Parts: sequence; C-alpha cells; structure tokens
Amino acid sequence: MSVPGKQVKNGVYEFDYTRIPKYKTRWESIRDEIYNKEEGTVLGKTGKKWGITGLFYLFFFSGLAILFAICMKGLLATLDDHRPKWILESSLITTNPGLGFRPISDNTDERSLIWYSASNATQVRSWTARLDKFLERYLNSSYLPTSGRNQQICSYDQPIKPGNVCAVDVSDWGPCSPQEGYGFNNSAPCVFIKLNRIFGWIPEYYNDTQDLPKDMPASLISHIKAVKTSELNTVWVSCSGEDPADNEIIGELDYYPKNQGFPGYYYPYENTPGYLSPLVAVHFLRPKRNQIINVECRAWARNIIYSTTKLEKKGAVHFELMIDD
Repeated sequence: MSVPGKQVKNGVYEFDYTRIPKYKTRWESIRDEIYNKEEGTVLGKTGKKWGITGLFYLFFFSGLAILFAICMKGLLATLDDHRPKWILESSLITTNPGLGFRPISDNTDERSLIWYSASNATQVRSWTARLDKFLERYLNSSYLPTSGRNQQICSYDQPIKPGNVCAVDVSDWGPCSPQEGYGFNNSAPCVFIKLNRIFGWIPEYYNDTQDLPKDMPASLISHIKAVKTSELNTVWVSCSGEDPADNEIIGELDYYPKNQGFPGYYYPYENTPGYLSPLVAVHFLRPKRNQIINVECRAWARNIIYSTTKLEKKGAVHFELMIDD
C-alpha cells in the first residue's frame, strides 16, 4: 500500500520532500493523530510498537514493584510491633517527657484556651462532653483492647504481674468526677494533666524530703513531707499562675487523687495492651471571673528537664482559663 508523501526504499519508508503534501482539514488531522487508517497507527504508533512499549513498561514496573516489596520486607523485618527500634537517648523524643492537658478546644486557633460561661448550659456541656470522650477508656474498660482483663489494682509495695497493667482508680476524683460535671457547672472546673508516654522511661524521683529543689513550690514541699515514706516514688505535679499577676487571680487549687502526682508503679511504659496513663485532676476552686488566667503545670522528677521558654515548654504545659458570668 502506498503512502502519500512517502517512498519505499529497501523496504523502509522515506519521505519525498519534493512532493506537495496532501492537504488535511483540522478534523482530518485530529482523526489521523488518533487513528491513521492508511499508516495503520494509533496515536502515532503501530500495533507492533505499542506491543513493544507495553512489554517494556510491564517489565519495568514489575521490576520496581518487586524491588519495593524486597525493601519493605527488609525494613519490616527490623521492626517490632510492640517495641520501638530507637528508644530513650537514641530516639528523636529522647528521655524528657512533656505534659498534656484535657479538655482541649476544637478551635485550632484557641487550642490552649478553656473559655465558657457557667450559666450557659450548652457551653458547659460542650466542655464536659470532651472530657467524657477523653475518659471513656478510663470509665469503661470495654473500650480497651483487652477489655480490662489484664488490669490489676497496683500499690507502691506490690509489684505488677508480667503482662498486666495498673488500673486507674476513677473513684478517687472527688468533685472532678463525671457525676459532678467535672466542676464546670459550678465555675470551679477540673483540668486533667497527663505525662506523655516514652517507651522504657523510668523516673528518678524526688523522694528525699531533705533534698528537694529550691524552686519547688512551698505547698508541694509541705505535701511531700506529709506523704508516707512508701509513697514517695511519685512524679509530682504542681500548677500555678504563669506570672505573678496570674497567681493573684488563679485562686485555690486542689489535686485529685490526693497524692498529687503520677505513682511510680505505672512506669516504665512498655506498650502493654490496655495500658492507661495515670492522670492528675487539677481543681480550680475560685478562679477570678471574666479574666484570662495563664496557667502552667509542671512535672517534678530529677530526670525531667524543665524549661521556661514560652515557645517550647519542657517538663511543663501551658493553658489559659477564662470563666464568664
């Protein structure tokens, strides 16, 4: 079959540039680009060329898939489902746990602000609902992976059994319990503080009442000196106004449970199924109304580094509290 504008030489098409090319309309040009009946091409390629191209990419992507599978298999062979590969000093988060607080606002621009009116039932309910959601695994063990079957009541003198986790006593929260509305409806809200998890981290306790930090609050020092000797292995928690002006309006604080800290028997964290982080509820008894109160809560252990830099809190957490009339 002859092709206009082409000549056959030794079985190969060669263009004859002296021949006037055949005029094509725009539609004919588009049609021939898609399928050229005279040349037997689809999108500029013959069936043979399309077959060669298809086989090339088939082998190329198959090779990539096999190489990727080998790399992933090798990577996963080095990982453990229950233990991080890099822990403590060799990990990115190192050995200095931070603190977190709940409830947290849903507004991304006000994540650190707890602001509501105690006379507005809708606003009160929105904050208590956030705490209900956060505490649901504490209040109902059926939400846990093990349904609480491996929980045990722990104490400072009783070692935990292998494979078990320490239960968190939710009956020791007093006015910070769900039944009391976490104090929000009484303009005396409770904020829950937790220590962030670091696999394998063991606290170094301030358990010598004669060797306490000079910057430790006097109220916490008095509390530690009144604690039983057997209960001194605790990561202590204290909260206060961030600045002197905040301390004047923050009012009196209570802590629940009364040990005012995270008991040492919850550590180290080893990713055991059903593990729950211990909590400390801070009860703001009489905070000043209609004014933002900057609050800082700090964890106390010898191996928790504390930094007062507002851009990067270490060993502490900051939030604001504002209660309207």
